[in-house]
Amino acid sequence: QVQLQESGGGLVQAGDSLRLSCAASRRTLSNNAMGWFRQAAGQDREFVAAVGWKGGSTRYADSVKGRFTISRDTTRDTVYLQMNDLKPEDTAVYYCAGARTPVATDASALYQYWGRGTQVTVSS
Repeated sequence: QVQLQESGGGLVQAGDSLRLSCAASRRTLSNNAMGWFRQAAGQDREFVAAVGWKGGSTRYADSVKGRFTISRDTTRDTVYLQMNDLKPEDTAVYYCAGARTPVATDASALYQYWGRGTQVTVSS
């Protein structure tokens, strides 16, 4: 069973930056796309960003384009989400996920492994 562990969340002010990390317990996901999703209180989970298995292809939600950057270190089986210029509306629990496909995708149904999430809170 693959386990994903997120870290790096916290409480910051608007305009600040955070970097989330997601470590996989096994190398099984080295050939799979990885993604980040988030869920704010009382709202549905939404796609944030995804990176393909080689790290070259990425996809972003319109709401985070230009502010967030997803990347992966295949040697460490770790995926990162660099979040800059954070806004109060970015407040949510952020989840790391491993996809069934090698291609970066925003379709949550194509993700089979999920972490437990890390809280990001942005104050105004």
